[in-house]
Amino acid sequence: MSTDTIQGKDAAAAIAARFVAARLEARALSDFPGELPDDLESAYRIQDAAIARFPDRVVGWKVGYVAPERRDASGDERIVGPVFAGGLWMASDSTAFPVFVGGFAAVEAEYVARLAFDAPPEKLHWSADEAAELTAALHTGIETAGSPLASINVIGPRAVVPDFGNNAGLILGPEIEGWRTRALTSMACDCAIDDRIVGRGGAMTLSGGPMGALAFALARNARRGRPLRAGDLVTTGAATGIHDIVAGQSAWVDFGIDGRLHCHAVARTPAEG
Repeated sequence: MSTDTIQGKDAAAAIAARFVAARLEARALSDFPGELPDDLESAYRIQDAAIARFPDRVVGWKVGYVAPERRDASGDERIVGPVFAGGLWMASDSTAFPVFVGGFAAVEAEYVARLAFDAPPEKLHWSADEAAELTAALHTGIETAGSPLASINVIGPRAVVPDFGNNAGLILGPEIEGWRTRALTSMACDCAIDDRIVGRGGAMTLSGGPMGALAFALARNARRGRPLRAGDLVTTGAATGIHDIVAGQSAWVDFGIDGRLHCHAVARTPAEG
């Protein structure tokens, strides 16, 4: 093993440790905690190191879109990040979720796939139709995006990927009836912060639709040795955009015939233990 490889692993581990510590301590970061990775492959190595350090189990994955001008040589049009058990909430009358005070926080309307079967680990390429065959159900949901680093989205995907894809949780809504045979245009939604509409969209606004996003997650995670498993929940992209929120504010997403989800942001406190 070359000295450069050892140094690269040490640097990735150090950045991962700083992100994880900031999350557990509910402490904002003023800058990216180290040297920004050169590309997404390097960024995923930091994410892998952070997953290994984080004291919780992965129950799913978020998928986020990457604008064409922000993509690297890989050509990936999306990124993925883990969703942990401690950040998964079943939707209630108004689900409370924690945000990093001084960091980044947002809500995103989501269509969430739940897998029926383990993905074959050797399968590295997926179509939307193949992804649909692996899917048990499609749910409504809200991703609670969040990071100790307030500038994470401004810096871009090479900062987003290392810090769990800028994910802080998932509010899971009910299953969507008849999703396999419905037109994407029938799955529309509005998002509001403090009862003010901040975004409109739906499944039709997602490049390739929800199953296109799931196909990307299946392929990307297989290539990094983390094939998706039965029961995994995969958020398929911000259907109305990314909407900043702070502690004390509330939000709702109206999915039309598929129901409405309500939530409110509270200040994150340091993790116990």
